[in-house]
Amino acid sequence: MADDTSTDLRKLQIYSVFVRNHTQAGTLKALEADLPRIKALGTDFIWLLPINPVGEVDRKGKLGSPYSIKDYRKIDPAQGTWDDFIHLAEQIHRQGMKLMIDIVYNHTSRDSVLLKQHPEYFLHDEQGKLFNKNPEWSDVAELDYSNHDLWNYQIETLKQYAKIVDGFRCDVAPQVPLPFWLEARKEVAEVKPNIVWLAESTGGDYIRDIRSKGFWISSDGEIYRAFDLAYDYDIDQDWHDYLAGKTSLSEYVKVLNRQDLTFPANYIKMRNLENHDHERAHELFPNLNDLINWTAFSEFQKGATLVYAGQEFGLKETPSLFDADKLNWHTSVDLSKMIKRMHELSQDEIQVNGSCQLTSFENDIVKVSFSEGDSKRIGIFSLKSNNGRVKTTIKDGEYMNLLSHETVDVTNGVIQIAGEPVIIETGILHKK
Repeated sequence: MADDTSTDLRKLQIYSVFVRNHTQAGTLKALEADLPRIKALGTDFIWLLPINPVGEVDRKGKLGSPYSIKDYRKIDPAQGTWDDFIHLAEQIHRQGMKLMIDIVYNHTSRDSVLLKQHPEYFLHDEQGKLFNKNPEWSDVAELDYSNHDLWNYQIETLKQYAKIVDGFRCDVAPQVPLPFWLEARKEVAEVKPNIVWLAESTGGDYIRDIRSKGFWISSDGEIYRAFDLAYDYDIDQDWHDYLAGKTSLSEYVKVLNRQDLTFPANYIKMRNLENHDHERAHELFPNLNDLINWTAFSEFQKGATLVYAGQEFGLKETPSLFDADKLNWHTSVDLSKMIKRMHELSQDEIQVNGSCQLTSFENDIVKVSFSEGDSKRIGIFSLKSNNGRVKTTIKDGEYMNLLSHETVDVTNGVIQIAGEPVIIETGILHKK
């Protein structure tokens, strides 16, 4: 774990924006009008998917993936100029938020400036042809970090951005050797000491596959040495197995509890139900009440929270990464108030540094318990909107649901659940 990582980063809510699809104009300037609304959700960081020029060689779709970058040091002309980028950063800061940008250092496009100027920076096979560790990524050329001249170029680029932004989300960070990230973190800190580093870490099957080919890939335990936050992909397969009915809630809860023992005491997971690579939460949970419970459950777990633009309105379509696919903001769903409230609760010390334990119950009901001294805060979430009974050690009485402000009765140590999320805390009784 990065020794200087503060557990206060568990308070973060990160809002992910794909600029090209966020507005009809698809520009950095057009995004500025939406900043007050994004801030009102409780957002701390706006994370922009890559805003660099996209390659044309072997491009997928008409516009190409933003992760197939032609020039790390330029802004995509279709999205704006370098001055537009600086102005957006200023406006984000004026709103009291911070800016995180995507860093894609495992690969470039197949017609990138770097490839043209320094082909020796890239992986090649025995015949001298470009070689990809992941053959599905046919629109990119993978970099070779055994060449330390590449390190200098990449770190210098990071330093340029560090003068403007407040954080880096690093794409497929485990495939870039850890020693590079350690050096990058050290040198970037000389420009801006408090840059936040988020790693798109990965799951066990993918790690096994890449290592079987003889290449470097870091586990989460390793990646935390250089990064402040990591994805929760280490339990992603367990989550999907539970959703598919292949395993029980109790088994899923076991792996969630195990994270507290597997990673350093100050570890921070970025909790999310959806992102640009995966299906939308409302697609996974068509029942609105299920979606409400899952959203509250995800944001109540120990760690930071990701909101993917449109999630707050229950969008079901995952926008294309390769073509124009503007977000449809007009829906009948609005989870904004709940997302804001969950963020407010996450600021409290009991959820930041309190002891956390998850417990499963019948009818797919899960309880998350935070405790600090004599104080306890518990969240109960009915993941399939079922009724049920939940045992608790909180004293009998009438408590206030910190989400709905309704009365929650604890009788004989039992709470009756009627399919709605419940969050209560000792000392916060319902006032009639």
